[in-house]
Formats: sequence, structure tokens, C-alpha cells
Amino acid sequence: MNGSSSHTQQQTIPVVDLAAWRSGDVGFAQELGQALEAYGFVAVENHGVQAETRAKALTQVQALFDLDDPIKNSYERPKHGRQRGYTPRGVERAKNVSIGDLKEFWHIGPELDEDSELAATIGANVWPHELPEFKSAMLTFYDELEQCGRALFEALAYYLEVPPTTFTDMLNGGNTVLRSIHYPKPEANHTASGGVWAAAHEDINMMTLLSEATQPGLELLTREGEWLPIHPVPGQLIADTGDMFQRLTNGRFPATTHRVVAPPEQRSARYSMPFFIHPHPDTLLTPIAACAENAGGLRYEHISAHEYLQNRLRANQVLRENSRI
Repeated sequence: MNGSSSHTQQQTIPVVDLAAWRSGDVGFAQELGQALEAYGFVAVENHGVQAETRAKALTQVQALFDLDDPIKNSYERPKHGRQRGYTPRGVERAKNVSIGDLKEFWHIGPELDEDSELAATIGANVWPHELPEFKSAMLTFYDELEQCGRALFEALAYYLEVPPTTFTDMLNGGNTVLRSIHYPKPEANHTASGGVWAAAHEDINMMTLLSEATQPGLELLTREGEWLPIHPVPGQLIADTGDMFQRLTNGRFPATTHRVVAPPEQRSARYSMPFFIHPHPDTLLTPIAACAENAGGLRYEHISAHEYLQNRLRANQVLRENSRI
């Protein structure tokens, strides 16, 4: 995709250069759109997230998960669907999977004023008192990822020939979540159980951005039914489209099944920091006209982003059946 990239040959999915879009090269939108239609995934270079920003965030995340379990457990917020604060390993499971994932994670969202109308809907952030630098490091990382995401959605609007703010307007007031994940060091016999850190699933949100994880393991399911590894190439973000964007585009941009599997030789933990881009909770996930007209009509029912999220969190076992967030 991006022939000038020094990393292109090292990656298994198309690679695009966001600097091209920001410099006015509209050909970027074609490369991006075609990659996501074909794979649901794309690698992004020159994305604007600074290496120093990521490094500081990662240092804080590693320190966070080194805290004693009783301390981490004190930051659990299950009644809010675990959309903020800490979730222990084994709690979240993929849809229709009976075994919990081998991971623990921490969520932050946008910082909201107490009088914000969204505060009651999407909840306030939880910050670990033991790590005074955690908040600033993570919010800086959050902001840089958000700017990258907005640029990608502007390019996708161009690709679909719809108004440039069609998707970015949906993001205003959105419940976008930065998740920090610790996958534990695999057991010696993990190959016998498949070494699955996170079971096969599709993302719930509009788009996910993932700066390079500390270890390999991410795999996507190709249209041919084969698992394709995606490499954690330094300097790249991996972007993938989720169920909400699949709905908004009437299936044109698929939510691709993926998983995280410890390679057979893996003997160390894995840290990962995916950024789940969500629209405003009131956004209706009704396919936009540009994607519905030539696809035989609407393929998805009307539902709000908030209601859809609640349904999926219940399926993932992180929201109690009779609870609301």
C-alpha cells in the first residue's frame, strides 16, 4: 500500500501513511478504505502519536499491574459495566465463549466536568492514588490517539463521498475508552491449551487503534478462514473497524474476527493499550444513506450506540444482566 515505508515488508496487512492525508494527498483515503474493506484491519504510520508519549504510558501501565491485587481490586467498578477502573483476569469473556480471557485490564475514558450531561451516562474516570504520574501520562496518550482517529474518519468520509464531518460529529461526547491490558506470562504447558490470551471476537466500537504491543500474538481471521498474525512493528498503529462502524456502513466495512494467542515460544507477559473509539451514546447506529442505497436496503435494525454497548457488555459478562450503565 505504502511503497515508501521501510516496514511494509515486515507487516502482513496493508500499511498506510497518515502524513500523506495530512499533507493533502487524497489518495490516502482510497488506500485506507480499500484496506479496511478487504481486511477490516490496516497498519498506520506517521500517525502523530509520539513514541515518547507511548513509552511514558507503557511505563505507568506496567507499574499499575505490578501493584498488589488487593490494591487493584479496590479500583473495580462493576456496576458501571467495568467501563472505568480495574477488571481482574478471567472476568471478561468473548461473546458465546464460556471461559474468561487470561487478561486483566484498566479503562479510562474522556475527562468530564461533574456537571456534564454525559457524566451520569458514561461515568467518571478512576485514577490509582499509588501512581501520581499515571493520569497525565494516560490522558496525553488518549488525546494523541483521539486526534489520529478523527483524521482516519475524515479520510473514510472522503472515501465514501459523504460530508467530511459525518463520522467525526458522531464522536463528540463519545464514550471512547483507552484500555490497558496485562496478559500474564504463559504457563509452561500453554501450547496444550492453545495459549489463548483473548478468545476470538469482533470489537464493539466504531474503530480501534492499537499502538505496538510489547509482544506478538494478535491474529485476524481472513476471509478464507485462516489465522493471519499481525506484527507489532515499532512506529505503527494497527486500526480495525468494529461492529458499530459495520452497522453504520451497512456492512461495507466489516468487523473482522481476531484473537490474541501466545506464540509457542512465548515466556514473558504481554502489555497492550487498545483505544476503542465510540460515538456519542445517543448516536443511532442506522446505516448512512450512502451505504444503504446500493446494498439492497438496510441490513441492521435501529439501535442507539448506548443500548448496543449495554447488550454487548452483558454478552461479555462484564455487565450484570439486570444492570444499566
